Amino acid sequence: MPIDDELTNRVSWKIPNALALVGSRAGDERNAMTTSWITQLSMEPVLIGIGVDNTAVTHRLISEGGSFTVNLWDSDDTRVFVKFSKPADDDGDTLNGRPVRSATTGAPVFDEAIAWLDCEVRQAIDLGTHTLFVGELVDAAINDDDKRAAAMSDTRMKYGGVKRH
Repeated sequence: MPIDDELTNRVSWKIPNALALVGSRAGDERNAMTTSWITQLSMEPVLIGIGVDNTAVTHRLISEGGSFTVNLWDSDDTRVFVKFSKPADDDGDTLNGRPVRSATTGAPVFDEAIAWLDCEVRQAIDLGTHTLFVGELVDAAINDDDKRAAAMSDTRMKYGGVKRH
């Protein structure tokens, strides 16, 4: 017997998820998007996995550029995630008005991130609606060790389950 879509959504939304901005770049084009599908996959080498919708601008930029950043944000400042649910406005020094710089890979890192990870793509696994990008950690920093990183549970946002029509 198939599981009801509403139940699937409600159950999957209870999975604890970090909430971060993923930075991407290909050539001169940069973007950042909100994501909640992030996890560490290996210790040697350190591999980070992110799930990205196959239709997203970020998917194209990671595929072409071969890297991504994960920017962890202060749990008290979650309004930023709403602005990055659509492609970002890039004025050269900022994305959606938030200051950025290039990480080691060239992907954007946010000055306001409490911590960030810079990853080179090692694998891209098509899993249906999303691709799991597996990146090897090549650089990282902590800007504020006292702040707690944001989680989906800090917002009213929901993502996962089955597609809502």
